[in-house]
Amino acid sequence: MTEQDTRDACAAGEEAALRGIIAGAHRVVVKVGSSSISSAANGMDTMRLAGLVKALADAHDAGRDVVLVSSGAIAAGMSPLGLAGRPRDLAHQQAAAAVGQGLLMERYAELFAARGLLAGQLLLTADDMTRQSSYRNASRTLGTLLRMGAVPIVNENDTVATHEISLGDNDRLAALVAQVVRANALILLSDVSGLYTGHPDEPDSERIDFVGDIDELTVDTRRAGTAGVGTGGMTTKVQAAQIATGSGIPVLLTGASRAEQALAGVTGTVFAPVDHMRPRRLMWLAYASQSRGRLMLDAGAVRALTMRKASLLAAGITGVSGRFLAGDPVELVGPDGAVVARGLVNFSSEELPGMLGRNSAELASELGVGYEREVVHRDMLVLMHRGD
Repeated sequence: MTEQDTRDACAAGEEAALRGIIAGAHRVVVKVGSSSISSAANGMDTMRLAGLVKALADAHDAGRDVVLVSSGAIAAGMSPLGLAGRPRDLAHQQAAAAVGQGLLMERYAELFAARGLLAGQLLLTADDMTRQSSYRNASRTLGTLLRMGAVPIVNENDTVATHEISLGDNDRLAALVAQVVRANALILLSDVSGLYTGHPDEPDSERIDFVGDIDELTVDTRRAGTAGVGTGGMTTKVQAAQIATGSGIPVLLTGASRAEQALAGVTGTVFAPVDHMRPRRLMWLAYASQSRGRLMLDAGAVRALTMRKASLLAAGITGVSGRFLAGDPVELVGPDGAVVARGLVNFSSEELPGMLGRNSAELASELGVGYEREVVHRDMLVLMHRGD
C-alpha cells in the first residue's frame, strides 16, 4: 500500500465515522434555503415543505432534538405582492418579508401540527447574535422550546434589518444557532447535492464527499445561488461550515430533497470538525460581530500578526476609518486592502489618529501609561481565513 493509499484509507475511515456521528446526533440544526422551498413565480412550494417537515418530524419522533433555520420569508411574500423577482431595494425586501414570514410560519405550523408537533418561531438579527444579553436570551428560549418538545423555527428578522439583509442567506445564522444550542451536527440543505470542484453545471465538476480540513479548500465557490429567490451561494455555505467545524460541530451539505438521507448521514458532503476548537469569543468576533471601523496596517504589522502571533501596536498602524469606541470590533487591513484580522480595539476612533506610527514608550511618556498598551491584544484578535 502506497502512502497515498494509506491517506485515502484514513480519510475514508474518518468520513464513515463522521457520517455515523451525524446519523446519531441527538441535537441537530437543519438549514433550508429559499430556492429549495419556493419559487419566484409560485411562492411557497407546499410539496417540498411537506417533504422537509416529514423528515424532521420523523427525526423528532425518534428522540432527536431538531432546530430548523428556514429562509423563504421574502420569497413567500413576493407572489402575493405581485413581485416577479426578488426586489433589490431594502424597503421592498422588508415589505415582502413582512407579508411572507407569517405565511411561511403558518404553513410550517400546519404541517408540524398534522404530526402532533408544536412549532415555535424565533426571528433573530445580527445584533441578537453579537450582543451578549440577546445571545443569552436566544439560547434560553431555544433551550426551553427543545425541552418542552417543540420544534424551533429560526429565521433572520428581515423586516427590521438595517444593513444588507442576511448574515449570508441564513447559512451563517444556522452555524451560529448550532453554537448557541450546542448542536451535535449541522445540516445545510441546498439546491445542489453537495460541494463540487467547480460549479455543478460545469461538465468537469466533481462532487467532493469529504472535507477533512476546510482551510485547505481551493475550489471556486463564488457563483451565487438560484436567481430570482435566493441570495446565498456555495461561499456562504463554506463559511457556515467554517464556523461550525471551528466549534467542533460536523457539517453535512446536500440537496433539500434528500433531507431524510441527510439526517441519516448517507448523502452529500461531510465537513470534519477541527482538532482544536476555537474559543466562542473568537468565533463571534470573526463571523457574528459587526465591524465598526478599520485600521490600516503596514507590512511589518501584518507579518507580526500573521507570523509571530503578536498583538497590534500603534507603530504598525497607518490609517483609521469609521467611528468606534474602545471595545468595539474593527477590521485590520493590510497594505493590499485585504482584511487580515478582526479584533476588539482598546482605543476609540478619536484617540487613535494621534497615536499612529508611534512606539509604546513614546506614547506612555507623552500621554500617560494608559497609552502604552496594545491597540488590539492578541487574545482579542482573530485572523481571517482565505475567502472569509
